[in-house]
Order: sequence, then C-alpha cells, then structure tokens
Amino acid sequence: MLTLTQYLVREHVGMLKIKDAYDIVDPKDGTKIGEAKEEVPGWVVALRFLLNKQMLPTSVNITDARTGTLVVRLNRGFTLFRAKVFIAGADGTRMGYFRSKILSFGGGFNVFDMKDEKFAEVKGDWKGWNFRFLDKDGQEIGTVTKKWAGLGKELFTSADNYMIAVKDFGAQQAAYNTLLLAAGIAIDTIYKEQ
Repeated sequence: MLTLTQYLVREHVGMLKIKDAYDIVDPKDGTKIGEAKEEVPGWVVALRFLLNKQMLPTSVNITDARTGTLVVRLNRGFTLFRAKVFIAGADGTRMGYFRSKILSFGGGFNVFDMKDEKFAEVKGDWKGWNFRFLDKDGQEIGTVTKKWAGLGKELFTSADNYMIAVKDFGAQQAAYNTLLLAAGIAIDTIYKEQ
C-alpha cells in the first residue's frame, strides 16, 4: 500500500454522519487498497451534537485493505486555537505531529518530528482545495488536491475526494507515503469537517 506515488481518497457519504470514513484507492485501476476510519468514544459522539467537531478529540486509523493491518494512526486531543495531531506508526511509535498555523490564508500546518523540530509544512491555496507538501528547504515533495465529486455530491453532502501525489523517493517511499497519507486525511478529518 505504501509503494505507490498516487492515491485517491474518497470520503463515504452518509446522512447525519457521526464518524468519518474514507476509501483509499489506486487511481490507476480503481482498486481499493486501504481505508481510513475515525474512532471516537461515545462521550465525544454525544458532545459533537453540542460543540464544534474540530474542538473535540478524535483518532483516525488508516489500514491496508488487503491485510487489514494498521498502517498509521492520527490522534488529536482537545483543541481551542491550534490543532496538534500526532502521527503514530503501526507499532504505536510516534513519528511526529502536525500543528495548524495560527494565520493561514488557504489552510495548512507545519510538520514536526518528536524532537519538536519542524521538517516540513503543508500549504493550502486561497480556496483551501489544493495543498503542497514542502520539505524544510521549500522543495515540493507531494500534493493533496481536492477533486470535483459531481454536482449532487458537492451540493448536498460534505463528502470530499482528494488526490494525493508523492514524488518518487525510492527506498524511502514508504516513510514519505505514510506522512502524505496522514496529511491528506488530516486535511479533511481534522481541519475541514465541521
């Protein structure tokens, strides 16, 4: 699952959806290769009817569809102004975290390692539809682009589709893909969903 350079992330459509779920698809042949599901305790679900969803804690598990194994997990605690989303690998080891920017015209966040050193950033355009993943030198290493899902879906649902493209990094492809997949899911689940 982590060897591709492109992924299509399709959000599930649902009436009064309480938890978000996504299919991760190989855009070349349309094969479902993974899924991402939001996991939240019941008390958080109840609070979502009273408070803004972006303020409450959440977790998202990204799993390989073929094996059912966990690939990466995103965790966010309570948030007031700046969201902090921890990224953990399949073994539970934290890899780093995303921290939203205080002022960002198109949305975006910084990427830190566990030593609190910034090593990348995700920058959104003025519409908040297209995001660039940049390394610490400002070089583009990937993109996350919102895709048009059709008139009915766009008008009547909050379900979005995203294309994630990663440059070819050879032996380190899995590490970059893990971060870009996590960023793509975080853009929608953590920062965009209301």
